Amino acid sequence: MHEQPVRLSINGRPTEASVEPRMTLADFLREKCGLTGTHLGCEHGACGACTVLLDGDAVRSCLLFAVQVDGMEVTTVEGIAAPDGELSPVQSALRECHGLQCGFCTPGFVMSITALLRTNPHPSDTEIREGLSGNFCRCTGYQGIVAAVHRAAELMRAVEPAPATHRG
Repeated sequence: MHEQPVRLSINGRPTEASVEPRMTLADFLREKCGLTGTHLGCEHGACGACTVLLDGDAVRSCLLFAVQVDGMEVTTVEGIAAPDGELSPVQSALRECHGLQCGFCTPGFVMSITALLRTNPHPSDTEIREGLSGNFCRCTGYQGIVAAVHRAAELMRAVEPAPATHRG
């Protein structure tokens, strides 16, 4: 098969490569880019371990071909922490609330939680469970993960700038 060029932004960095058309985005990230934080579990889109953000939306990278994301922005778990290495609010909350155990599913949860809180900064337990229903964890009972989402929402709201007030 002939390779095709793909140009995209990964974690804010322009990236160009030639890939076989059948190479999945997950394999591209892991094999061509060295970003092994994106885990492969079922390779059928059911477990959520390979979740990344594509133009801000949570997607399963095992279900997309790398050539499909040409011209788009991909954010992996490696791109979530601050440039100085400080953990993101989601990562901090998962640690604080014991929302992870073995860690295999954690990158997918980090990405799904990040996307969820960007669109819903005040989710209920039901909304959290629905929003994370595509991510499987075999080690926890999900209580710590749900608590971590609430804590991450608090942390994110604490760093949001206050709304401007009009003084007249």
